[in-house]
Amino acid sequence: MFRLIRLPIIAAALLFSLPVYADVNVTFYSHEFGENFPHAFFVVKGKLGNGEIVDTNYGFTAVNVSPGILWGSVKGKIETSKPKYVASSNSHFTVTVPDSKYRQLMALVEKWRNKPQKSYSLNKRNCVHFAGEAIQLLGYKINAKTKNWKKPTSFMREVLALNPGLKK
Repeated sequence: MFRLIRLPIIAAALLFSLPVYADVNVTFYSHEFGENFPHAFFVVKGKLGNGEIVDTNYGFTAVNVSPGILWGSVKGKIETSKPKYVASSNSHFTVTVPDSKYRQLMALVEKWRNKPQKSYSLNKRNCVHFAGEAIQLLGYKINAKTKNWKKPTSFMREVLALNPGLKK
């Protein structure tokens, strides 16, 4: 009888001791000139292995979009855009990442959030640089010598061309 009871107990112990894997979708977006300042950002959406639901977005921008950004570095910030803004943006590609990559991505967000001020530079540290670093962290190629650092949509199209496995 002990053998009959032992087998289900062992099976249950194995089942509950296995790591739980969940996936988060990361979608990269852009906005070109128009009603809004050009912008590149990403949305994270899904469920982590611990059951936590994630549904937000991150971009890097100047605290105040003013002519000052043309003359040098200004204060920068990580920004979360409103759903209406996300819906009006260009979606380029989505990748699914495990919890470990999601956590690395959140560490990157915090790194950029905590950069010493004046952290935004139109030519050296803008939203495209932020998105590009995120793309590299996830294991995809970018062109470090691109001429598209100020052109979010063109940059994302270039990333798609460099990574044929990415799908819109």
